[in-house]
Formats: sequence, structure tokens, C-alpha cells
Amino acid sequence: MNFFENFWSIFWWLFCVYAIFAFLWALFMVIGDLFRDHELSGWWKAVWIVFLAFVPFLSLLVYMIARGKGMTERSMAQARKSQEATDAYIRQVAAASPSEEIAKAKALMDAGTISAAEFERIKSKVVA
Repeated sequence: MNFFENFWSIFWWLFCVYAIFAFLWALFMVIGDLFRDHELSGWWKAVWIVFLAFVPFLSLLVYMIARGKGMTERSMAQARKSQEATDAYIRQVAAASPSEEIAKAKALMDAGTISAAEFERIKSKVVA
């Protein structure tokens, strides 16, 4: 085997591996979208799954052409919902009211953990 035959066989192998992964990614995206769609009835979901099982490549193309816009909208809505939940959780965990921060600092000062100067510095930071 010369260099070019070896190169093209490796190139073809890499292309096939890429195509298989791309197909599997698209298949999982479509199946995930099917179950995320609350407007589609269970019977239609079952029909799509059967077609995906027996005629996968053609079914993927038809699904993405026919329902691609809705697929994008559902994906964006899911991402937005997830981001809002994350932001709400971070605000809940990280944010304490200024009065709570001052009360914590006062308790630390009373316990002797921090000095009066440190308490005043914390208080001025919280108020500002």
C-alpha cells in the first residue's frame, strides 16, 4: 500500500466515524424533542418512534424539516427555564439581606471573633 491509499482509507474511516456520531447525536436530539413536546399526542410520538426505528435516516430528515422550528423553540425554552432556575437558586443561596449580614457581623463581634473596627468595616461595606 502506498501513502495515498493509506491516507484515503484513514480519511474514509474518520468520515464514517464522524457520520455515525452525527447520526446518533441527531437521533437522540429528535427523541429528546419528541418527549419534550407537550403539544404532540402520545400516538404521534409512538408513530415517530416506530418510523425512527425502521427508517431512521429518512425519518430524521423529515422530522427536522417538518418540526425543526418547533424543535428550536422548545430547546430555547428549556435552556431559558434552566437558566432562570439556576439564577434563582444562586440568588437564594448567595444573597442575604443587609440586616442579616450586619446581624451576623454583630454576633461575631459579641463573640469576640472580630474587632469593633472590623465590624464597622463590614457594616460600611454592606450598607454601601
